Amino acid sequence: MKRTKQQNRVRRHWRVRSRITGEAGRPRLAVFRSNKYIYAQVIDDASGKTVAAASSLQKALRDQLEGKTGGVAAATLVGKILAERAKEGGVSQVCFDRGGYRYHGRVKALADAAREAGLDF
Repeated sequence: MKRTKQQNRVRRHWRVRSRITGEAGRPRLAVFRSNKYIYAQVIDDASGKTVAAASSLQKALRDQLEGKTGGVAAATLVGKILAERAKEGGVSQVCFDRGGYRYHGRVKALADAAREAGLDF
């Protein structure tokens, strides 16, 4: 039985997650990308709480992006906003969870923008 791309991505993600956990001092920055949007969260796995979140689905970002919510520009903006919100939540260091995706394109753009905005990983 052949596995789908989605099933392969989930398997890769669990393989990564077996090594990466977010703690109070260094939460996990998790990325999910769909064809239409990109989502990112800073998660403290020890307490099960989301410290900060941002996505290109949010109304303010969609208006700023003029409907182009799935590209590299959207990922860059989401990364900047997420870093700002994380810093407001008292987080400066994170470990990056690419969600089973390649560190390339939109995922890389989000990570680079978050780094430039002050997150350390």
